[in-house]
Amino acid sequence: MGRLFGTDGVRGVANADLTAEMALGLSVAAAHVLAEAGTFEGHRPRAVVGRDPRASGEFLEAAVVAGLASAGVDVLRVGVLPTPAVAYLTGELGADLGVMLSASHNAMPDNGIKFFARGGHKLADELEDRIESVYEEHRTGAPWDRPTGSGVGRVRDYEEGSDRYVAHLLGVLPNRLDGLKVVLDEAHGAAARVSPEAFQRAGAEVVTIGAEPDGLNINDGCGSTHLDKIKAAVVEHGADLGIAHDGDADRCLAVDHTGAEVDGDQILAVLALAMRERSVLRSDTVVATVMSNLGFKLAMEREGIRLVQTAVGDRYVLEEMKEHGFALGGEQSGHVIILDHATTGDGTLTGLLLAARVAQSGRTLADLARVMERLPQVLINVPDVDRTRVGTSAELSAAVSDAERELGETGRVLLRPSGTEPLVRVMVEAADIEQARSVAGRLADAVKSALG
Repeated sequence: MGRLFGTDGVRGVANADLTAEMALGLSVAAAHVLAEAGTFEGHRPRAVVGRDPRASGEFLEAAVVAGLASAGVDVLRVGVLPTPAVAYLTGELGADLGVMLSASHNAMPDNGIKFFARGGHKLADELEDRIESVYEEHRTGAPWDRPTGSGVGRVRDYEEGSDRYVAHLLGVLPNRLDGLKVVLDEAHGAAARVSPEAFQRAGAEVVTIGAEPDGLNINDGCGSTHLDKIKAAVVEHGADLGIAHDGDADRCLAVDHTGAEVDGDQILAVLALAMRERSVLRSDTVVATVMSNLGFKLAMEREGIRLVQTAVGDRYVLEEMKEHGFALGGEQSGHVIILDHATTGDGTLTGLLLAARVAQSGRTLADLARVMERLPQVLINVPDVDRTRVGTSAELSAAVSDAERELGETGRVLLRPSGTEPLVRVMVEAADIEQARSVAGRLADAVKSALG
């Protein structure tokens, strides 16, 4: 069996790959593993369980709750809330474990299970490995040690979770949003209620789209992966900006008043300058991945802000931030982590802080985003090659060196083997889009020749 846990929990097609039996078994295994690790020592264990609005989340939530309670864990069921809200409540309520049921930006048939440790942080890899091992051991026949009588877990709905999370978001804002008109695209997802409420209570005039989840329409032609609707809505309503979330609202992308996209790199750049101005950008440093646009790196250098780059994935950004105490990090895709106030990417918080900067500065988002110039970026996936030899092929190394010499200071080359498929991703940035396409095409041919 391949590893169940990926970089963001366990995901698959609900009721096919991810079944009720698996959800129940993984939850029981998680409870046993955390008990063995001493997490529950000296007290009655407690977990927070939330989900996004997918129809499959209803039966998967029931399975998770049943599994935890059967293992002696009390459960606070917070219902439909964003992933960062579940992480926040896990820490705020002193729970030993948090569980979020969501497949984020994936299509509706998918779902996923993500576990949070005490404090709302992602479980360590070794604990995930142990949970998977224990789950597999018991799936194939080993009996569980089950509590009885008063030892079984109790379950109750925690309806205050939404209000508590919104109050937390409002408490973080450095200034109000009075005078701003904001369009919010909620992707028919987990933030459909809390995000509009937070923006309205902060003083903004709010127009919502994609805010009527029915269990089947999550991410369907809307949200941060489909920006056409919010671009049109911002222009139609004469709004100052738009904020688009994904299904579980752990990320956001933005749209300025002209309907132009503002991506995660630009959001990071705007927030980095705002946080430095307020003296909360620790070590004047921002963390991003190697996929960040070269224009972002050049802008940070020009502004005197240090950029630390990590491997692709918000988990690696978070690890770097936690290890060195940095306050801000994120990805081009819109995962932005403000570590003083969140343990994971939080799209609603990011959107609020971006709007707060617009309100405080009196400048348009388009003007603020001009702090960086996005260089043209071309990405080509080269399939059916030996991805393991990307770093050892002399032929490929020579091709990359030639490309880098041609691009000089105003361009960049990145070759990345896929983590799950037999393909290599070729990314080229250049000051001119035609040059980027030309170089990327030649490098793709070189990958096929050297690794095919």
